[in-house]
Amino acid sequence: MENLTTHAVQILLFLFLAITFLQSGIDKIIDWKGNLGWLTDHFSKTFFKGMVPLLLGTILLFEMISGILSLIGAFQFFMEGESQLGFYGAILSALSLLMLLFGQRIAKDYEGAKTIVIYFIPTIFLIYLLQ
Repeated sequence: MENLTTHAVQILLFLFLAITFLQSGIDKIIDWKGNLGWLTDHFSKTFFKGMVPLLLGTILLFEMISGILSLIGAFQFFMEGESQLGFYGAILSALSLLMLLFGQRIAKDYEGAKTIVIYFIPTIFLIYLLQ
């Protein structure tokens, strides 16, 4: 229980990332066709238009690995007070968000890009705490 109080910020941030990325990844798996259709339209006027299925699969992989490693990180911080796997999860989370941000900027969806920044800030804060 001591690790919970000593490392509450890290544990809560890991849980934040786990929920964010596992939910997003699971949604992509459950509604692949819906996500693919929306994204195909979203990127129809960009140089990404022929690569949407590959890019969707790539971000799905990054999100699921980020979420799983973040969940492991929360558990390890709770049990041991540290987690190398969690650190990798936070890094992959940041990379996932940068990929999403890049896509939104390419699609000229500036409101969507702003939303991603809201997720990026606590992610970078977690990486800072873990270094």
